[in-house]
Order: sequence, then structure tokens, then C-alpha cells
Amino acid sequence: MDARVKSVHDSQNNESVMSKTPPLRLGVNVDHIATLRNARGGLRPDPVRAALAAIAAGADGITAHLREDRRHIRDQDMARLKAEISKPLNFEMAATEDMLKISLATRPHAVCLVPERRQELTTEGGLDVVGQHNALAPFIARLNDAGIRVSLFIAADPAQIEMAAKLRAPVIEIHTGGWCDAVVDGHTAKADAEWQRIVKGARLARSAGLEVHAGHGLDYATAETIAALPEIAELNIGYYMIGEAIFVGIGETVRAMRAAMDRGRRALQGAGAP
Repeated sequence: MDARVKSVHDSQNNESVMSKTPPLRLGVNVDHIATLRNARGGLRPDPVRAALAAIAAGADGITAHLREDRRHIRDQDMARLKAEISKPLNFEMAATEDMLKISLATRPHAVCLVPERRQELTTEGGLDVVGQHNALAPFIARLNDAGIRVSLFIAADPAQIEMAAKLRAPVIEIHTGGWCDAVVDGHTAKADAEWQRIVKGARLARSAGLEVHAGHGLDYATAETIAALPEIAELNIGYYMIGEAIFVGIGETVRAMRAAMDRGRRALQGAGAP
């Protein structure tokens, strides 16, 4: 192929790739600012202040998980976040009647339904939408009817993804914890297998008309890697970023994460989509 023709072809291919690629948003989870506050029982550090600082540094939205035991985020935090931040609020919660009432009163931009057990330190896996579809269907319908965007936090499993589409949830968030843990622990074979599940799951979800988000365990390196998947529209990251913020501040942490994500997206643009 003539070099000039090839250049035009490659340019057109990259433009086609990027035209099909959604913008990549960064949602910052402020749960563990509240964890630190609650250790002393006072008012500081304030998760709303952290949210405002993250937005000022370039975050596209704020995520907060109101757990049933209120171990970090509290009801008043959710109300203040909704009232005070200028970016979308993603309300993570279990699918319970109590949480449904709070979310309908708060009216966040989005609700992400997650599994929850009192004994767990953090969310340990994806929501079983296949096994719980009868209970979830009316729950999701009520949120949809209220104009609240519903996301389901699930594993990159074909059955779970297909059921999410049937339940009319417009968004899924792929649980990336297994992959991230394997990467950090140096378990290469497991990391590769988990990565391939994520790649295939993201493609399946996008083909089913779902918007695809990802989160859990992401750091700068894994966020850069997953940012190169054209199906991913949003990353929600909390624990790692709050930990880094102790040393360099939340603004610098958000800017560094944003830069890592941008590097991943540029790699996609340079390589073309598979």
C-alpha cells in the first residue's frame, strides 16, 4: 500500500475507533475520608470537602456508598453531597427498601446496586443479578421511573451481563478486584485470565446496549491499562486514591489518575480498536 494511502487509511481507522469510544470519566469515591473521620467520631476530615477538592482537580463525578451499618458514609453526607457538589453523584447501596427510600429522597444522578455483607471489609464480589432477578426487577423499575440512572456492580460474567440487560439497567460496573489483586500479587496467569474476562465482558455488555463502567482495586497502572478498552466509559476509584492523597494531596492524586487514564486512551487511539 502506498505510504500516503496507508496514512489516510490509518487515520480514518483511528477516527472510526474514537468515534465509537465514549469519553472516559473518572468518579472519585470518598468513602474512606469518612472512615478516617469516624475513627475519632468528629466532623473532620470532611468527605464533602474532599469531594469538592476532587472535582476542582478534574474528577467527573463523586461516588459514595451508604452502607446499612453506616461504617463510613452517613445519611447527612449523602444529603450534603447532593446539595453541594457540582458534578454527578453516584449513590452506591444495597438493594433494600430502606436504601430505596433514601435514594428516592436524595435523587442522585445514579444509583449503583452492590452486594453487601456486614462481615466484609469491602465489597467482595459482584451482585448476583441472575439469582436475584425477581427481587431486583421492581427495584430497578422504581429507580428508572424516578429518573435515577441504575448501575449494577457485577462480575464480567456473560450470564450476569445478559440478565442486567434484561432487567433494563442502563449501566453495569464491572468488578475489577480479582484482576487488580492478581496484578499486585504478581500472579501473572490469574491476572491474564481475569483480564480476558473483563475484555470479553465489556464487549458483550456494549453489544447488548449497556454503558460499561469499571471499578474496585484500580491503581495508576491498572487504570491506565483498562482505559485502553474502548467499551469503558467510566472508572470509579476510591481506596487507592485516598491512600495516595495522604502523601501528595487529593488534587495531585486526581490529576495523576486522570493522566494515567489519558495515557491509556491515547494508546487506544494509536493502536486502533481490535
